[in-house]
Amino acid sequence: MAFRTFDSPQLSRRELFRAGGYLAAGSALATMPFGRALLAHDVSESWPNVASTIGSYVESGKVANMLVSFGWKAQDPHTVSRGTLSFNNKAEAGLDSLYRIYSMTKPITGMAVMMLIEDGKLRLDQPLAEILPAFAEMRVLKRPDGPLDDTVPAERPITIRQLLTHTAGLGYDITSKGPLLEAYRGAGITSGQVSRLPIPGLPQVASAPGLKAFADRLAKLPLAYQPATRWSYSASIDLLGRVIEVASGQGFAEFLQQRMFDPCGMTSTYWQVPASETKRLTDNYGILAGMPLPMDPAGASIYLDKPPLIWGGSGLVCSPRDYDRFLKMLLGYGVIDGKRVITEAAVKQGTSNILPESVSTKGTWLAGEGFGAGGRSKGQQYGWSGAAGTIGAVDFGLGLRAALFTQYMPSEAYKVRDEFLSALEKDLSGMRRAAA
Repeated sequence: MAFRTFDSPQLSRRELFRAGGYLAAGSALATMPFGRALLAHDVSESWPNVASTIGSYVESGKVANMLVSFGWKAQDPHTVSRGTLSFNNKAEAGLDSLYRIYSMTKPITGMAVMMLIEDGKLRLDQPLAEILPAFAEMRVLKRPDGPLDDTVPAERPITIRQLLTHTAGLGYDITSKGPLLEAYRGAGITSGQVSRLPIPGLPQVASAPGLKAFADRLAKLPLAYQPATRWSYSASIDLLGRVIEVASGQGFAEFLQQRMFDPCGMTSTYWQVPASETKRLTDNYGILAGMPLPMDPAGASIYLDKPPLIWGGSGLVCSPRDYDRFLKMLLGYGVIDGKRVITEAAVKQGTSNILPESVSTKGTWLAGEGFGAGGRSKGQQYGWSGAAGTIGAVDFGLGLRAALFTQYMPSEAYKVRDEFLSALEKDLSGMRRAAA
């Protein structure tokens, strides 16, 4: 199957990887004697600057919709929401609308791996070759963008920890360059899908037909870096989908449905959106010269098709309510609505900094920060963002979960994150003055 991938440098770069940043400015909220009470009431009134910022994006026509959800521990989510499913669809966007969450899929896959570690079917520092023998004799490019035959042997084996933290040395079709990028495209080692429509700058690539073929083809190509030496955003989380299949004896999608989605009550999370749910699907827009143009309209969305590959790094469409339930489960250290989904130890380890000690993050997007199982880890915060403007994170110190949903690409076309943080700080300052 041919589809449009999001490997253009214009469609994902540094701004994509600041997941969890929304919560940083909220640390002062924990000191506010009435902060939790405010959140229990109308959120728009409690957060006027946040509401104004979201409203300005929608009212100016920059985006069709924008929704922020907040939740304290076991409480239901509160939202600030503006706009409609598309510029042409007047149905209001809300907690049950469907959004392409792209790389916000990664923490879900990461936590699935932590489940299998707790089950004793995987080990954090287990060599990948024990699960997938094709990765036993890896070669490494002398230069990440150099010729494919100019390699040296890998100095150490790839491990599960490295795959979880993007430190295995693998490439990615949204970060690699030169011959390795071309080899990835030729082998169908792709990072996801965007549209059925032809989009300038996005090549038409035929994906590997399934996770086994994806893994087998990836094993035949050299690594970009020596394992456990550098943080480099990569195809490793997609590869973990195949690891989960082999270790669990189940299909990757089946495993997540039975072990994660059903227990968490995530009833609107899809790899393929059913035709009956098209009415809830948002449109995705590409921003060209400041103008939003339809990139993946709901009625003709590529997410209505059966995907050629279950991408554990980018493949999910999800409602804000469902992703809030995933975050709520994490904030409950594996428990949601009195039901245990994953052990407390697994959540604590998976949301902590598990980067190999030998890894340097200097000069990378992650410089000075940590990384857990598929998501950024900094202090007591854990989360990640998506290529179409979404973000989700938890702050264990505050007992707070938060997420933002909208649909446009590239995410750095607008300064949503910076403006949101500024609005949040203004609201907090108002609370401090009122308290004084």
